[in-house]
Amino acid sequence: MKLVILDRDGVINFDSAQYIKNPAEWKPIPGSLEGISRLNHAGYKVVIATNQSGIGRGLFDMDTLNAIHNKMHEALFAVGGHVDAIFYCPHPADSDCDCRKPKPGLFKQIAACLNVRLAGVAAIGDSLRDLEAAAIAGCQPILVLTGKGEKTQEEGSLPENTLVFADLAAAVDHLLAEKDE
Repeated sequence: MKLVILDRDGVINFDSAQYIKNPAEWKPIPGSLEGISRLNHAGYKVVIATNQSGIGRGLFDMDTLNAIHNKMHEALFAVGGHVDAIFYCPHPADSDCDCRKPKPGLFKQIAACLNVRLAGVAAIGDSLRDLEAAAIAGCQPILVLTGKGEKTQEEGSLPENTLVFADLAAAVDHLLAEKDE
């Protein structure tokens, strides 16, 4: 199975220090939806692994998260794309859960639900915690410079063998070119 794991905020859509709390605040990064569509058409399953601590903090509820994801699904459908599953951690940053990145719990859930090994699976994020969780799970960490990506790159300490691209569309270009080799 060809699989790509994506973070949401800062990779697919613009991020906000105040969290994406409603559908109106969810705005796709140019080229990201088309990149997902290209992955779909190349036979990849696309899965999202995202921390959504706004739920645990009481900033929004599950109905609102579902409405945000519905907006994303509709926008993807409009460009011929889709995501196959969304895995999220609803817990606040100070919780001791295993699913909040940089812990690998979301990745373990993905592997169990899809019955796949994650060795070498591309995992694309914009923050160090995305990359750390990916590396712990055995994935190929890929940093995009959108969202928090430029700051993450500047701060250094990236997991070994992390690839870096300007945005999701450029990362998809690499993955699809690599597939054709």
